[in-house]
Amino acid sequence: MKVSVPATSANLGPGFDTLGLAIAMKNQVIIRPSKFHSVSLKGEGANNPVLKDNNMFISIFNDFYHNLAVKKRHYRFEFYNEIPLSRGLGSSSAVIVSAIASAYAIEGIRLEKSKLLNLALAYENHPDNITSAVMGGFNVSKVQDNEVTFINKSIPRSLKAVVVIPNRPISTQLSRKALPFKYSKEDVIFNISHASLLTAAFMSEDWKMLRTASLDKVHQKYRMKQMPELFDVQKTSLRLGSLMSTLSGSGSTFFSMCFAEDAKKIEKGLKSKFPHFKVFTCDFDNSGVRIDI
Repeated sequence: MKVSVPATSANLGPGFDTLGLAIAMKNQVIIRPSKFHSVSLKGEGANNPVLKDNNMFISIFNDFYHNLAVKKRHYRFEFYNEIPLSRGLGSSSAVIVSAIASAYAIEGIRLEKSKLLNLALAYENHPDNITSAVMGGFNVSKVQDNEVTFINKSIPRSLKAVVVIPNRPISTQLSRKALPFKYSKEDVIFNISHASLLTAAFMSEDWKMLRTASLDKVHQKYRMKQMPELFDVQKTSLRLGSLMSTLSGSGSTFFSMCFAEDAKKIEKGLKSKFPHFKVFTCDFDNSGVRIDI
């Protein structure tokens, strides 16, 4: 059995803990029956021995498998990770979603995506990343009474993602602490209006509206101060023709969206200006979590 989950970019500027989308960069796990439990890891995190011994996937998988399985079996888990760790691209959401989906699939139990999403909420208490990991595409989501409500929209192939991954992380915990305890009424109204406009732009495919709609006053500037080069990344990406350029999650990755015909120029320009950062172009993912038996 193979389970794959896409990377995600959350917040998208003004949509703090609410808006997100899926990028066609995946973590995959292949699960095979085995006489003994074993784990192998390739790609991102492969050089970190702690991930094999203290594997979040295995822990969450066992939480569900031991409750679901009639007869316990041993498995070999082969991980192929493309999503960088601690870079704001939803690596933990990918692990959570794939672990729960795997436990149900191994027992042949059908699991609706909406139920998978709500089960994942127990491990990640805001829905922007997990919704996009499960559903793919662009998502608006909220949590009420421990249940996720969302609206999903596919992203056309005429658009590309240009991703800039710095050579060091930003701590999510420190990023949260950097945020103000209180906001002015003007800043709150600013973000409500811009998040609403951004959502409307995605739903109506009014892509030229994204540049102004993706502005934010709630979190980005506070987090980006931990890595001031990111202000220049954003400015450069927009100058080169990106439709929008936003901090991905809490960083340190920067996400830009552009028309497919502009992607090479934007990628080349960012690579030239930021040679120590990883820059690449990829498609969007409209499928979300996938299970292949």
